[in-house]
Amino acid sequence: MATQSVLTPQNEDFPRWYQDVVAKAEMADNGPVRGTMVIRPYGWAIWERMQAEMDARIKEAGVQNAYFPLFIPLSYFQREAEHVEGFSPELAIVTHAGGEELAEPIVVRPTSETVIGEYMAKWIQSYRDLPLLLNQWSNVVRWELRPRLFLRSSEFLWQEGHTAHASYEDANAFATKIHLEVYNDFLVNVLAAPTYLGIKPASERFAGAINSMTAEGMMRDGKALQMATSHELGQNFARAFDIYFQSEAGQAELCFTTSWGASTRMVGGLIMMHGDDQGLVVPPRLAPIQAVVIAVRDEPEVNEACGRVAASLKAAGVRVQIDRGRGSFGRRVTDWEIKGVPLRVEVGPRDLKDGVVSLVRRDNAEKLTLGLDEVSVKAPGLLEEMQADLLAGATTRLTDATHDVENIDEAIEAAETGFARLDWSKVGVSGEAALKVHAITVRCLQRRDATMPLAETEPDLDCIVAKSY
Repeated sequence: MATQSVLTPQNEDFPRWYQDVVAKAEMADNGPVRGTMVIRPYGWAIWERMQAEMDARIKEAGVQNAYFPLFIPLSYFQREAEHVEGFSPELAIVTHAGGEELAEPIVVRPTSETVIGEYMAKWIQSYRDLPLLLNQWSNVVRWELRPRLFLRSSEFLWQEGHTAHASYEDANAFATKIHLEVYNDFLVNVLAAPTYLGIKPASERFAGAINSMTAEGMMRDGKALQMATSHELGQNFARAFDIYFQSEAGQAELCFTTSWGASTRMVGGLIMMHGDDQGLVVPPRLAPIQAVVIAVRDEPEVNEACGRVAASLKAAGVRVQIDRGRGSFGRRVTDWEIKGVPLRVEVGPRDLKDGVVSLVRRDNAEKLTLGLDEVSVKAPGLLEEMQADLLAGATTRLTDATHDVENIDEAIEAAETGFARLDWSKVGVSGEAALKVHAITVRCLQRRDATMPLAETEPDLDCIVAKSY
């Protein structure tokens, strides 16, 4: 059956559409303090799936999970000048606790390079302790002036990896490995999200880094969203926190460190990359519920059939839920469409007389009539087909809305509807300034052979420019 959207159409007001989806799909609510958010069970289930998929890849790379404090002495930030300058506008600082003024102000964690650097210095003694590969799943606070649920909130959730290495080459190789084998693999193979991979220009780098790698996705309105970043910190933080090791030759040498992270911003990216006027479209490999079995009527025979279908789907490895229903069938169908569940199995008394049910794909509304015993046979293949189709569709949108241009004026025009790509040598500092007047930034720099560049000074680099979230 066709359903009528209860959401603002994307082409009418994309920001309003986004807010509608977050609310009506029961993803999140605004928290009691401006800029905070309450993640509702369905939104949390999607984030949990993201966590599980990324965490498995992080551990496969040899990284161990740990936890570090939420409260960090302000003096830690002041040890690395560029870092404190970059984060100063976003810091939340505690000056009083227990009814007294604190001897030293405490920063509420915006990121953990400083506190982890302090403990790396304690734990690393010799080259035998390297590389030290750590990750934590935590919340961070960056005071946001223009908050938007999932995309920009004053408190958000993420993973942040921090590593120490004996050489620049090893640090660079590991940061690149994380970017490609953790982030890009997850984005492409689970989130069905193609991105442009590259490095940030100096003006857009993480504060204190010598190089920042990024994955830039295109949302349905043509704007960019930074999906994940990996940073080479050189020896900046090692020098500030005395992270030395004794080399095989017996010499005291500074470590090279990295940091890398992905956050609940990915949930916002999921909504805006795949969603349509009916709501969310969740890629099957990510979906906490891959199929919902809906009883058209709350009748014993229908409910029994729903249970049989659900049991067979579960046995086939499909994550399934039964909706026996409150409210009208049409209203329930609309609710599940808004949530973006990949497959919908509709079980009604009329069809049961013929021994069949209806199976509907969320991405293209294709409807199949299947025997009760056929559903679990067909569903796994349909889920994989849908996964591939979502990636192909997003890739086509990215390619079709990326325009090769020759100069800054053409880039500004192209960025009104999508991405622009041009020779980095034609941009420079003055070009970046001209772009920013129009709220456009250089999202990343790429080699023309699509491999990851090491520095913005390399010849023959292209840049991707766009408006962004």
